[in-house]
Amino acid sequence: MGFFKKDPTPLEPSWDTTSKYDNFWKTTGEFLLEIVKVVVISLAIIIPIRSFLIQPFYVKGASMEPTFEDHQYLIINEISYRFNEPARGDVIVFRYPKDPKQYFIKRIVGLPGERVVVRDGKVKIFNEDFKNGVEINESMYLDTTVTMGTKDMTLGEDEYFVLGDNRDASLDSRSFGVLPKRLIVGKVWIRGFPFSTFKIFTTPQYQL
Repeated sequence: MGFFKKDPTPLEPSWDTTSKYDNFWKTTGEFLLEIVKVVVISLAIIIPIRSFLIQPFYVKGASMEPTFEDHQYLIINEISYRFNEPARGDVIVFRYPKDPKQYFIKRIVGLPGERVVVRDGKVKIFNEDFKNGVEINESMYLDTTVTMGTKDMTLGEDEYFVLGDNRDASLDSRSFGVLPKRLIVGKVWIRGFPFSTFKIFTTPQYQL
């Protein structure tokens, strides 16, 4: 007669509440929380920079050739004019006086209080230092110094006279008149793309 070994006492079921699914959701929750933290911190840094310090812009059109060409990307310094006044030669982005929804890019030629005269293909300014007027030498950024049109304008307080570098294809102060300072967004700082055209811009030094 054979003998049968008695089965051992069955194991008690486990009631451990920390299952592999709980660990999964805990790990996932911690990961998502870290992502939220990174996003919040990034926004806290990027939004003030984007709103008050620098801003990207896209060149559209040929009015600033050869300095800036169509489809180039620029970084605009928006904080500089909070501490310094716009200077002659600065390339700026501003809201078009006749339609503030549009953004233009031009170069400052005339400063507040000056008289600017465009005649015979030349640009002359009259101010305290040059009461009889002086022709502006723009050869450092223009292929040609010929500026078509006729304009004689005296600028008031916080008013600027702006021109495109491509004088034959630019809608500027010769057409729409003075540019109020309040419409200036900022000064062109960097030409960033295409990378082959990368350049950091500074204010040119004129020999008047």
